[in-house]
Amino acid sequence: MANLGVGNIFKIPELKRRILFTLAILAVYRIGVQVPLPGIDASALASFFAQAKGTLLGLFDMFSGGALERMSVFALGIMPYISASIILQLLTVVIPHLERLKKEGEQGRKKITAYTRYGTIVLSVIQGFGISVGLEQMTTGSGAPVVVAPGWGFRLMTVITLTAGTAFIMWLGEQITERGIGNGISLIIFAGIVAQAPAGAANTFRLLQTEQMSIFSLILVVVIMVAAIGFIVFVESGQRRLPVQYAKRVVGRRMYGGQSTHLPLKVNQAGVIPPIFASSIMMVPATIVSFVDVPWLVGFAETMMRGGWLFQVPYVALIFFFCYFYTAVTFNPVDVADNLKKYGGYIPGIRPGKRTADYIDRVLTRLTFGGALYVSAVCVLPALMSHQFNVQFYFGGTALLIVVGVSIDTISQVESHMITRHYEGFLKRGARIGRR
Repeated sequence: MANLGVGNIFKIPELKRRILFTLAILAVYRIGVQVPLPGIDASALASFFAQAKGTLLGLFDMFSGGALERMSVFALGIMPYISASIILQLLTVVIPHLERLKKEGEQGRKKITAYTRYGTIVLSVIQGFGISVGLEQMTTGSGAPVVVAPGWGFRLMTVITLTAGTAFIMWLGEQITERGIGNGISLIIFAGIVAQAPAGAANTFRLLQTEQMSIFSLILVVVIMVAAIGFIVFVESGQRRLPVQYAKRVVGRRMYGGQSTHLPLKVNQAGVIPPIFASSIMMVPATIVSFVDVPWLVGFAETMMRGGWLFQVPYVALIFFFCYFYTAVTFNPVDVADNLKKYGGYIPGIRPGKRTADYIDRVLTRLTFGGALYVSAVCVLPALMSHQFNVQFYFGGTALLIVVGVSIDTISQVESHMITRHYEGFLKRGARIGRR
């Protein structure tokens, strides 16, 4: 048996190649983020984005890893792909053809993936055109235009460039998933968020040097951040396991079934989708104000700024709504109960069929309530940190959930590669991240 530790990773040639390939693809992505879109005044654009913090533009800029603020060829980021995936998941509930494809296995999955790609291109074209028109109307506080030469030539060039950039990012993500380690799309978002950490740390130390923040506050911020990460790891790795028993069946002269297993239900079944949707809706007023100058709308947007209860109460309510809504869309207890009944499985003490579906739905409803409380607590944390300690908590809310979730998933995949090749794994025994 090989020794424990990180060194085991490099003893497996295939795993080593996968990790190096993933790092190379992420490096290509970060280089592309630095390539600017032609026809843009970079200094004027930076001045505009400095005034647009806390709006939808700031949220999208976080997911694009700063590409939107620089208005690079990757400015749209991977958001069109995520939006297309979510739209297709929602349409699966109402369109029978998509529902049938979802149940057809590998072939159906390939067709849904193709539809997702087409939807990504369509959304990229629409968003690219909207960005080109919006850029032509943007001016800084001094009245300097952002676009050097506005017109249909600039708009067409912007649409083509941004759409090609999103398609390239989508291809990079798929290459990581197939030939690298981890989920490619998630790792690209992860890389974009983590890339902004140095700037956040530099800003924190600047506040420390100018005495706008004390040493005690900094230590407290670090302690709270570590505790929040530990709390997220604890909850994300937690499951409610429903016991499942399979009845014995005699086929010919052989007996099949009879084994016991479990049905795992995650505490946070909806993932990071609820806070993304909730943040997008709550940032609409501030986004509109950044483009128009209407006195009453400006006042309303200021009262809705992060940190105030007028923002946090509806924000938490929207998180709860989307937790239940997205869980209902992506997890169907009736289908699970039918599949159990079809293969001779049952939950002890619960009749197969409708009773099983009702029981699973009841358990899932309670779990979703706890998951919504957990997501709300993590997402409200950045506002409390900013209000109490005058510091921007860069790894809070949605960003923290994504970073920790992707890290857990990637470590789990590395563990699987090592264990299948008779290595102890990436983590020491007893510290391995598992499902409780």
